[in-house]
Amino acid sequence: MEPFRVHILGCGSALPTLRHYPSAQIVEVREKLFMVDCGEGVQMQLRRCRVRFTKLGHVFISHLHGDHCFGLIGMISTFGLLGRTATLHIHANELLGDMLRRQMDLFCHDLGYDVEFHPIDAARRDTIYEDRSLTVETIPLCHRLPTCGFLFREKPSLPHIRRDMIDFYNIPSSQIQNIKQGADWTLDDGTTVPNSRLVTPADKPRSYAYCSDTRYMPELYRQIEGVSTLYHESTYGEDNLLMAQKYNHSTARQAAMVARQAGVGQLVLGHYSSRYDDETVLLREAREVFENVRLSNELDVINV
Repeated sequence: MEPFRVHILGCGSALPTLRHYPSAQIVEVREKLFMVDCGEGVQMQLRRCRVRFTKLGHVFISHLHGDHCFGLIGMISTFGLLGRTATLHIHANELLGDMLRRQMDLFCHDLGYDVEFHPIDAARRDTIYEDRSLTVETIPLCHRLPTCGFLFREKPSLPHIRRDMIDFYNIPSSQIQNIKQGADWTLDDGTTVPNSRLVTPADKPRSYAYCSDTRYMPELYRQIEGVSTLYHESTYGEDNLLMAQKYNHSTARQAAMVARQAGVGQLVLGHYSSRYDDETVLLREAREVFENVRLSNELDVINV
């Protein structure tokens, strides 16, 4: 099965701490790299997690709070110093476009590659990226300014060839693709070998939903139903429920309620408030509602 994993670069919230970096992740799908949010310090974290900068093609910014985008101009500049030539695509609220162009005019002379900006409407569910194996959709969220999450979803793949049966029936390699597409095979004596004997079922498509920042949304589960892995902000515990309501954030328990309603495979918590020196209290609260949950930490690699 091709890799589909998430590299956690930062899982803290707005106030810097010595324990966590601001929000940033790399989603790795079939050797392609996508960045979700780009907080300060992202360049150092990219070095530490040993991903190849040159493979990063698209950056998705959930909203225009600094802890989700202050690392962007520095990363763009560094890519130029490293000799990048491939276009970098930035997907974000349209207000970032003008600001980014001004920053690049000031700091990024002779960059050596193009930066292409794609405005997104955080209030609308939309497919903002698609290739042969993957789609990326926006997930409208509710925060203090326009905010969306992102849903990475594999497209269905073809079934697997049974090499033992191909060899047994002496089927030429030129027919492999036809068989993957569902064709039967006819022997010289006219006997038909059904396709079901020649293949095994395709891998189940995997999906990853990133939901940060947002207040608790009881209806959110409808947008992410059945995803393999959900990353949902858990800024606070129930001890700070009023703070969560005031600042349009979620508690760990509320994140677990979304995961349970959506029937996700696993829940990953993150975007921790600096109030917590030990996030295990958040983990305990979430596990009272949904069993398969884990904390995120910097440099974690999570298999979707």
